[in-house]
Amino acid sequence: MRDSLVERAGDLLRGRQGPGKPRSRARYNPRNRLLLVGGVLGLCSIALVARAFTLQVVNSDFYIRQGDERILREIAIPTSRGMITDRNGEPLAVSTPVESIWGNPKELLEVPDRVPELAALLDVPADELTRKLSQRATREFMYLRRRINPDQAREILSHNIPGVYSQREFRRFYPQGEALAHVLGFTNVDDRGQEGLELAFDEWLSGQPGSKRVIRDSRGRIVENVELIEAAQPGHELVLTLDRRIQYLTFRELRATLQRTGASSGSAVVLDVATGEILAMANLPTYNPNALGNQPTDARRNRAVTDVIEPGSTMKPLTVAAALEAGVITPKTVIDTSPGWMPNGRFRTSDFRNYGVLDTTGVITKSSNVGVSKIVHRMGDRPFYDFLSRMGYGRSTRSGFPGESSGVLPEPAHWSGTHKQTMSYGYALSATPLQIAVAYATLANGGKRVTPTFVKGQHGKPEQVLDPRIAREVLQMMQTVTEPGGTATQAAILGYHVAGKTGTARKFNSSGGYSRRYISFFAGVVPVDNPRFSMVVVIDDPDPGKGYYGGFVSAPMFKTVMDGALRLMDVPPDDIETWLAVQAAEESKQRKSEGGAVAAAGRGGAR
Repeated sequence: MRDSLVERAGDLLRGRQGPGKPRSRARYNPRNRLLLVGGVLGLCSIALVARAFTLQVVNSDFYIRQGDERILREIAIPTSRGMITDRNGEPLAVSTPVESIWGNPKELLEVPDRVPELAALLDVPADELTRKLSQRATREFMYLRRRINPDQAREILSHNIPGVYSQREFRRFYPQGEALAHVLGFTNVDDRGQEGLELAFDEWLSGQPGSKRVIRDSRGRIVENVELIEAAQPGHELVLTLDRRIQYLTFRELRATLQRTGASSGSAVVLDVATGEILAMANLPTYNPNALGNQPTDARRNRAVTDVIEPGSTMKPLTVAAALEAGVITPKTVIDTSPGWMPNGRFRTSDFRNYGVLDTTGVITKSSNVGVSKIVHRMGDRPFYDFLSRMGYGRSTRSGFPGESSGVLPEPAHWSGTHKQTMSYGYALSATPLQIAVAYATLANGGKRVTPTFVKGQHGKPEQVLDPRIAREVLQMMQTVTEPGGTATQAAILGYHVAGKTGTARKFNSSGGYSRRYISFFAGVVPVDNPRFSMVVVIDDPDPGKGYYGGFVSAPMFKTVMDGALRLMDVPPDDIETWLAVQAAEESKQRKSEGGAVAAAGRGGAR
């Protein structure tokens, strides 16, 4: 309309009244021309003012919002995950700042000539990056590389490729690596717990990200912080019961034991007897939580908590304790184990050899299957079952570890005629290594069962499940196992009385019977006079050609780890007489050696 008015005004100015008509001189009036031009300009001004009013007043919210969407952003403020430490404050899991490179696919697709350059910086094929960008062409956000070193991020950004940006994130780092992988677990790319204690305490460790409003420029860079919406709350610190030194010692010796015996896997648990605090828990095979890659998922399993095994002869002290509680035997009760075997349904229960007549202590010392079988036959089914249940078998230890197994303790109603006899020496039921460690800690703690815990200071109330006198009697019987004549002299520790029990259990195979492969155990308590530690060593499938008995396979590891732990924790000796005797013998031997050397030197000089 405005163009037609201007054309009309031009005709008037040129003296025309209309198209093709000459202007009549008689009717020409300069004032009319001025009025017309003024009117046209006035209408244009009114149109411009109306348009401005519409944009700035009527539709102002819409256009302000559109502008804000282009420059004003609400972004998250990342927060660090809480640190995990051992009982002494040593870091076991920490979060370190890293950068993540992200891109705007729409912007990147507008500069296709820069995509190969970006692909080279990201170390990915150019066609693959182009394909991913094309699939997300309508989006404004896409991760290009997650959690990389800040120096690497700066190098990528220095190329000033349109649509490429970075943001701060955090990455989990585990200083102990493989040694603590099964206990701690790991986090995913979004720093959320996926396994182990990282998963169990994810909410406590995660914290709360914050948010703020910022102004970005056309390249996505923050040019101004507008306002803080919510401050970030860092994750809480988690202090564990683990002792980094004992853990490393346990892991190192477990690896050495597997190498020495040719075993396929193994587990070990160290408990504080009085509190139930888990001081060490190690498993092999293991994995590196700092570089998960394509490592087999089977290696991530915490076997000490999730795997159930038939406990073998580690059951015998519990069978004896149950019989003592039932009043059917005393420590001096005589058991005739001749001729070294006895019927067990269609099979036999056999000893390593014929031990003849043994007292109750001798049954433990020699690890007689026949002896405990005859003892358990004096008991009723229900009292035996109830005792094992009170000791923690067939139920979760309530440690709080994800995926913990309860083991298997069949109800008496499901027992066959030979079931109780077989259970007395560790078959026909199953338990985790942690459950065995808890049961032995109960014997060492005067019959008080404690709940095992991974969190320092988080102690449950002990439950009295066995008469302290009986617990003490069984502990003294177990001490003979590590003394001369016992089955685990390699578990003896100079200066300390050690109570323990070996175990060698055949492995059940898929065909429904027992194979010629074994699981070798040693479970023990030290020191006997004032028990401090309970430890269980489980070695799975040692090479039979290298030896498979628990006293040979697992007991030496127990000795090495406990010897170190006793010194690290400043536990005073309870067998000082033996220590002094050994010291005196060594000094005497040294003096004789030195005297012989002097005499030999004298004879040489005389010649």
